[in-house]
Amino acid sequence: MTPRRLVLLFLAAFLLIGTAGQAQAAGYRYWSFWDRDGGTWVYATQGPSMTRPSDGDVQGFRFAVSENSGDAAQPRGTADFASICARTPAEEGRKRVALVLDFGTAPDAPSGETPPAPRTACAQVSPDATTADALAAVAGPLRYNTNALLCAIAGYPKSGCGEQVSQKEGSNVSAAPKATEDEGDDGPSIGLYAGIAVVAALAAAATWQSRRRRNAGR
Repeated sequence: MTPRRLVLLFLAAFLLIGTAGQAQAAGYRYWSFWDRDGGTWVYATQGPSMTRPSDGDVQGFRFAVSENSGDAAQPRGTADFASICARTPAEEGRKRVALVLDFGTAPDAPSGETPPAPRTACAQVSPDATTADALAAVAGPLRYNTNALLCAIAGYPKSGCGEQVSQKEGSNVSAAPKATEDEGDDGPSIGLYAGIAVVAALAAAATWQSRRRRNAGR
């Protein structure tokens, strides 16, 4: 094995360790906001206080732990306007907005809290109302932080707002079981130990190759 190839293998091993560390990346517990486009949920590009839905629109909210919009959990359940607003007749000078409210699952809930069951609501509001206005009309109390981030719908959750959590606390990634009772929750991952083992093995191989070349030159 040439020295150049050994260097490349060492680099690969260190990249493995780096990847193992990234696997412990944190997510965020928050309410995500969605637009219904035909039969598909699309992650909203604006916040509910900036969005002005049209009569007949369907919008959704989902409480969950996720790292970014790409892996955010979508609202579950019925999501068609006709079903959600069937019992809310149209009124002159008002618009109807169908809302899907998914409070998430138990693994996503803050400690000590239980998520309510998912539900839908038909908000009948003024033509210039925002999604936040529609939400306040049917799902209060709402809670926002100082940066106008939506923290709670219908009082859930009682506390917290977009807080960072480890993947072990979220439902998107399962935590590895403990090997012994002495291991802490924040200890190195199995992947990290594997990376260290690879580096050690490569170091041993390099030493063996070096000794072999010295013996051959005698």
